[in-house]
Amino acid sequence: MTLNPESKYPSRRAYVLKLRSDAQPGALSGRLENVINGKQREFSSGHELLDSIASDLQASADEIVRK
Repeated sequence: MTLNPESKYPSRRAYVLKLRSDAQPGALSGRLENVINGKQREFSSGHELLDSIASDLQASADEIVRK
């Protein structure tokens, strides 16, 4: 049996999600921070939150391809 060295949940994909005190279910707003690289992105909707995560994942994938 060979162990997979890549974790199913790698740390580079760990985030801290901070919601504003006035955030509502239909009006999410806050900040998303990548735990490893410290990059922060503010968002003012659920769509922007998902776009921020997708953008961060794409940047990570592009970095792996360049290596």
